[in-house]
Amino acid sequence: MKITAVHLYAIRLPLNKPFIVSYETYHDMPSVIVKIETDEGISGYGEGVADEHVTGETWEGTFHIIRNTLAPALIGKNPLEIERIHDEMDGLLYGSPTAKAAIDIACFDILGKKVGQPVYQLIGGRYHKEFPITHVLSIDDPDKMAEEAAARVKEGYRSFKMKVGTRTDEDIKRIKAVRARVGRDISIRVDVNQGWRNSSTALSALEKLKEYGLDWIEQPVAADDIDALAEIKGKTNVPLMVDEGLKSMREMREVIMKRAADKVNIKLMKCGGIHPAIKLAHQAEMAGMECQIGSMVESSIGSAAGFHVAFSKKVITSVELTGPLKFSKDVGNLCYDVPYIRLTEKPGLGIDVDEKNLEELTVFKEVIR
Repeated sequence: MKITAVHLYAIRLPLNKPFIVSYETYHDMPSVIVKIETDEGISGYGEGVADEHVTGETWEGTFHIIRNTLAPALIGKNPLEIERIHDEMDGLLYGSPTAKAAIDIACFDILGKKVGQPVYQLIGGRYHKEFPITHVLSIDDPDKMAEEAAARVKEGYRSFKMKVGTRTDEDIKRIKAVRARVGRDISIRVDVNQGWRNSSTALSALEKLKEYGLDWIEQPVAADDIDALAEIKGKTNVPLMVDEGLKSMREMREVIMKRAADKVNIKLMKCGGIHPAIKLAHQAEMAGMECQIGSMVESSIGSAAGFHVAFSKKVITSVELTGPLKFSKDVGNLCYDVPYIRLTEKPGLGIDVDEKNLEELTVFKEVIR
């Protein structure tokens, strides 16, 4: 099998409401969709959602890197040789994990379609039957966040990820309001997105949050400050998750050696796709650390890829792939049974891409042959 063409679509996915995190307010989500064609008539889809605050990449840059560097080098290559594909991409340029993830995901989609199996069966087999979905609360006034949480509990949600990361006193009010509204039986995870910056600020906030029964605190300090994470972990009983500070196997080694976190958040966009994500999960398992598959708010394509990894690994115990639930229009049909996600047994990623929606959401596109 050989790659004969790579189609690129730079799209903007419309959100039902603005998505607010510590460093940005998103009114829509920019994404790059990849369609790889082969000489056997099998095509695969991939996706790259960049974030300069997390991976150092931009939407436009990801498109141009695939168009000018990665895609031309892949023409004529075998998409089933995924280890080799990654080695060649790494040889062409350093970093750019989101661009590489889009290629990786499309290759796995092709592989699954070629052998007639879902991706999860090709990377360890299905372990989990279903995953509960965690609803993400973007930053807002305490009362509004509490009101949204209460409404989602009525829909069946049993866990929330709260986005915070502004002033710690405001963040504490948000957490207190949500906990008071939903009660003690609902799980609350708090994602600071680096917003508390340093260990002293984070430790001061955590001291005031001990009574609220949080599942964990995610990335309270700057991404590169693994030492600060280790200090926090050693001085608090609130479990700690690393996110932006974990991109590759190198960071995972440092987190493990310094015992800097209790849990790791693996994102396909951060590490380069399905293949590297599996390697990170194996590293974490060897160190006795649980994993989560996180989201960069991808469409059905990228979200499905993350779910396939999550469903295949025992060490992955939570997921936060809720992008498709936030869009008023999507390019695929990943099906949620709120508050659960249950994957089908369709081959490849297991989703159908709506070509009409894809064209409607496209801002610019290119074909490389």
